[in-house]
Amino acid sequence: MWDHHIVVANNEVLGDTSLQSVALEDNSAARNYHAWLCDLALPFLGDHPLELGSGLGGYIDYWLEHGVPRITATEADAERLAGLHERFANDPRVEVAEIDLTDPPSGSWSSFVSFNVLEHIPDDTAALRVARQLVRPGGAVVSFVPAFQFALGRFDRSIGHLRRYTVTSAREAYENAGLEVERVHYVNMPGLIAWYVGMKVMGMTPRDGVTMRVWDSAVVPVARRFERSWRPPFGQSVFIVGRVPGSVSGD
Repeated sequence: MWDHHIVVANNEVLGDTSLQSVALEDNSAARNYHAWLCDLALPFLGDHPLELGSGLGGYIDYWLEHGVPRITATEADAERLAGLHERFANDPRVEVAEIDLTDPPSGSWSSFVSFNVLEHIPDDTAALRVARQLVRPGGAVVSFVPAFQFALGRFDRSIGHLRRYTVTSAREAYENAGLEVERVHYVNMPGLIAWYVGMKVMGMTPRDGVTMRVWDSAVVPVARRFERSWRPPFGQSVFIVGRVPGSVSGD
């Protein structure tokens, strides 16, 4: 295993890392929502993706179960990184690595995927340029980020969110990094309304509980079916896929 270190904003993870971990646990508990996000990325991952900000490893478990043969996990928070080492210690399909985004190694991963990470990085375009360097020609750079700056509230700031995106701003960041945008759209239209009212107006903190479980079982499946055939004009998040210029080897 090569040894590097992921650096996020001056060698530190922005935001309350313990609150971030709680949010990751709660997201994993929302099974339908978690599966929705994982399935969005799955067709673009290829045979060996690199995940930036693997958190507790929940997305990796899902992708392995659904046929991805090998994954490289990375994480900036030391406690979560140690947890990943422990979780995947006996799984040869997973390499837990540290990569310095300011001095990245040459890479040939099939894709670079980050879920709710870019909004933590001061220079997101620079991070996407690094992603382009790490992925083989024709490979995908896949991101899932929170949407709409007007929804940025206390909870966002407490977990280190510097910005929220629109499809336009996400596309611009990708294109400025030299990536060819293949797909970009909003996800979870009803979630934006709930987030704005609950998090921004009422100052709540999202937690696993009765409300979240009812939402996950009753609202998320309907929204997912609806958005499968119709792209909503707004949503809680933006999903974007870009390609590294060039042809896949062997094409």
